[in-house]
Amino acid sequence: MKTYIIAIMAFCTNHIMGQQPLDTIYANDTKNVALFFPEPIRQGITGSDNFVFTYNREREQYFGLLQAKPGKESNLLVINNNGSIFSYIVRYKAQLSKLNYFIPLSNSIGNERPNVTDPIQVETSKKSIDNRTYYYQKFCSYLLDRTQHIGRINHQNEGVILSVENIVFDKEELYFVIQIENNSTLDYDLNFLNLSVETRQKGKKKSLQRLYQEPIYTHNLPSKVKENEIVRFVYVLPKFSLSNERRAILELNEKVGERNIELKISHRFINNPK
Repeated sequence: MKTYIIAIMAFCTNHIMGQQPLDTIYANDTKNVALFFPEPIRQGITGSDNFVFTYNREREQYFGLLQAKPGKESNLLVINNNGSIFSYIVRYKAQLSKLNYFIPLSNSIGNERPNVTDPIQVETSKKSIDNRTYYYQKFCSYLLDRTQHIGRINHQNEGVILSVENIVFDKEELYFVIQIENNSTLDYDLNFLNLSVETRQKGKKKSLQRLYQEPIYTHNLPSKVKENEIVRFVYVLPKFSLSNERRAILELNEKVGERNIELKISHRFINNPK
């Protein structure tokens, strides 16, 4: 236990180096100086025998009492039951002007169980994400530049045509190459473009249930398609396959207007990407 306390005190000394100096608490041998903490005291120790810090060791309480005998200054370390650490310089003083200290949580120099994130792990994870995003960008650009092979799957409403030009499988992702063509005289403002999996329920009461598929990356997704404009972009989703009772639904919704489109994609195209 003594080794454990010394280790914590050494940690506190190293932690406060370079920070503002510790506050000083004065005590003597004729009066009790009371210290009130924001959480019950679990442990308290002084660095020198001429200072004594007493607290209830059997039933945790919010306060402790400090007394001192003449001698060199020392330090006081207190740990609350939530792991908060408090550290002070303590000095002997014959005449005391303050007998009660109310310690705010903001005075804590740290926690006994700090939530430390491994910088190497964070950097590695960040590089992995950056590399994956970079790969998505490059592969999506490649798909938009090349000739598509799947054949057009499209549906239109009031001169606005929604098409899936290609579905490509690469690594663990499906890439949907999508096109919106606006042949109307009004700009088309996108509210959302969702891809869902629709399940046709069997039985006397046939019903449809849709499960939204969250894209992990979108490339060149527009917010507006101007009149007589064609835009092409890519949705990247985690790999999935569909049974005969299911199909994918691409739902295009206009922000202010009713030119909404639902494009149905057969399970054959999902299960047999290029």
